[in-house]
Amino acid sequence: MADEKTSAPATSTDHPQDRRRSIRLHLAMPVIVRGVVATQPFEEKTQTITVSAYGCMLRVSAQVVRGQEVMIVNPRTAEEMSCRVISLRPSEGEHREIGLEFTEPSPVFWRIAFPPEDWDSSERKLPAPVPPHAPPHR
Repeated sequence: MADEKTSAPATSTDHPQDRRRSIRLHLAMPVIVRGVVATQPFEEKTQTITVSAYGCMLRVSAQVVRGQEVMIVNPRTAEEMSCRVISLRPSEGEHREIGLEFTEPSPVFWRIAFPPEDWDSSERKLPAPVPPHAPPHR
């Protein structure tokens, strides 16, 4: 999809608190978040910041709270997943970053292939340079 942006996976460090259950990929993927805030239902179109087999990070304007259940929709497939808000970051303007965890792991929700756990983006093969075109022989 043209509006998706990818980069190297967010990797863990040697600190146990920073280790992840799965690789997180920086991926801007359109999603819809649905839930209830103060008895009022909300539905918000946004996009992911990172994704993993266990959930995602994204920005929303809804004033959700940690532990709250919300639904996330992949508009490409119309698939919905139940999630729980597991982290909140300070606001950037009217939006704040939230971490969502699927109620059940779902690596296929994003319809992407996650790299293996031992994947090192610094070792990936880069495409060979394209040689300049030789002038035609006459």
